[in-house]
Amino acid sequence: MKRVVQVLFILILVIFIGSMLAGVGGMMALFSGDEGEAHIKKSSVLALDLDGVIIDGKDFLDLLRKHRKDDRIKGILIRINSPGGVVGPSQEIYDEIKRTREEFKKPVVAYCSAVAASGAYYAAAAADKIFTTPGCMMGSIGVLMEFVNLEKLYDWAKIERYALTTGEYKNAGAEYKSLTPAQRSLFQDMLNDVLGQFKEAIIEGRKMKPEFLDQYADGRIFTGRQGVKLGFADQVGSWDDARKALGELTGLGPDVEVFKARKRKGFMDFLEDASAETRLHKTVQNLLHTELNARPLYLMPGAF
Repeated sequence: MKRVVQVLFILILVIFIGSMLAGVGGMMALFSGDEGEAHIKKSSVLALDLDGVIIDGKDFLDLLRKHRKDDRIKGILIRINSPGGVVGPSQEIYDEIKRTREEFKKPVVAYCSAVAASGAYYAAAAADKIFTTPGCMMGSIGVLMEFVNLEKLYDWAKIERYALTTGEYKNAGAEYKSLTPAQRSLFQDMLNDVLGQFKEAIIEGRKMKPEFLDQYADGRIFTGRQGVKLGFADQVGSWDDARKALGELTGLGPDVEVFKARKRKGFMDFLEDASAETRLHKTVQNLLHTELNARPLYLMPGAF
């Protein structure tokens, strides 16, 4: 009986180890390169997604920079569904889209689906053409900084919090005190400067007159259909309409083939994605905005 138990145990152990090796082999194949890269067999256009709050544009930019160098990729089609985010990454995306058109001579078409506001619209302004759904929320041209003032809460809790600094502005925006008039003036000047940069990008990208843009650069949003009428987008249409338009711009015709790029993932990315605790932490973090809370960051309106 003991012998039978030992044999069964060894058999189960062998099956378990074999299953693990097969799983690891599958994961290694998955992580060995960009899935679908081998499917670029002829001239096509690259499809990219600009999705969610823009905090770090690295994933998007890595794919754009990699595939725009491929001679088989003749144009870029960007699906946008984003309320905006931090200014710096939004500007970087804008610059790289513009560089794709000017240096690599590859046309770019942006398709705005549900939301293309603020920093996301900033990025879209670099495209050759902007397609949009009629009900897309678009615009929100402006900049903001968010602060949290917990001074009264600290007083209620009888907590005294302070900091030693080397200058008046070093702790500007700290949650334990109000902004001084000088600090408010400093931040407002910075916001006005960034708004000017935002407007310059739209004026250049959309060929829009400054005095006309000034009427709408106050943070307001408008529908995709209104955006087309005002000149902030080119045409109301579907994803397929945008694809056909890009096909015409590239000379590949309306039936142009679309290549969907995917980010290469490493083993640690897999473990992180698989962690329920990590997913819960990120969800709570997003709900409470703890990543951006009480930090003097340039934010594009509509991000939260």
